[in-house]
Amino acid sequence: MTAQIQYADVEVGTELPAAAFPVTRATLVQYAGASGDFNPIHWNEKFAKEVGLPDVIAHGMFTMAEAIRVVTDWVGDPGAVVEYGVRFTKPVIVPNDGTGALIEVTAKVAAKLDDNRVRVDLTAMSAGQKVLGMSRAVVQLA
Repeated sequence: MTAQIQYADVEVGTELPAAAFPVTRATLVQYAGASGDFNPIHWNEKFAKEVGLPDVIAHGMFTMAEAIRVVTDWVGDPGAVVEYGVRFTKPVIVPNDGTGALIEVTAKVAAKLDDNRVRVDLTAMSAGQKVLGMSRAVVQLA
């Protein structure tokens, strides 16, 4: 695969299509199985509360992975992401209410770089709080 977006067609400030990603307790159990991260703060409400959390929280790496989907969907090739980093600022709290949580992600091109690359800044929110800080990706465009 190669990037579907042309470098010449992108300007600083270009907004990527926003997306929202639902997270339920079932999602967290599936992610735990896939990742091997069975920390009980991600599935056991009693344990999460005993260690001072308000409820079960989503895995940080899961949150990070959901956020970058906005970029990979936009560019058309996951391999076009050549750098990606975040700071975890707030947890995504996932109640056991049948609805769970929602991770809402927006992104925009923050800089045009050399070699047909752009820096994309992402904002990930859940329950009105920013859950990722300094979320940035460098993407190789066509």
